[in-house]
Amino acid sequence: MQTPSFMVKRLGPSDVDLMHGMLTVLGEAFEEVETYGRARPSAAYFGRLLSGDSFIALVAMDDGKVVGGLAAYELRKFEQERSELYIYDLAVASAHRRRGIATGLIRELQRLGAERGAYVMFVQADHGDDPAIALYTSLGTREDVLHFDIPVDRQAR
Repeated sequence: MQTPSFMVKRLGPSDVDLMHGMLTVLGEAFEEVETYGRARPSAAYFGRLLSGDSFIALVAMDDGKVVGGLAAYELRKFEQERSELYIYDLAVASAHRRRGIATGLIRELQRLGAERGAYVMFVQADHGDDPAIALYTSLGTREDVLHFDIPVDRQAR
């Protein structure tokens, strides 16, 4: 059995450079380089985000370079003392795919979720993103739901 040649790291407040590396991988993988690169937050913002307990950033590194990233949020529930983990973004650099990196990132999030007492993780996939759908199907149960974007009322301030 071959061992993976990558390592997974949870980012902390001092890992701003790795956060930038993750954003670069996400932007290139999603073909949204401008969205993930044009107006990046300040180091102070990243420090606050990464020191909080509701945001989780994981990177996969190969030879010291970020080759994959996962951004997740812990959503504390109100009806019971428990939480859910929502995988917001997950991507692997194209040259590093098919090596188990995405699965490794998800497995680390599962481990963290168990530590935190979460009861489930969930993720969305776009129709037509067959590799993502196949990965998530292999790891969990598919639910077909509808997603709606509702704009905020910026005049209600």
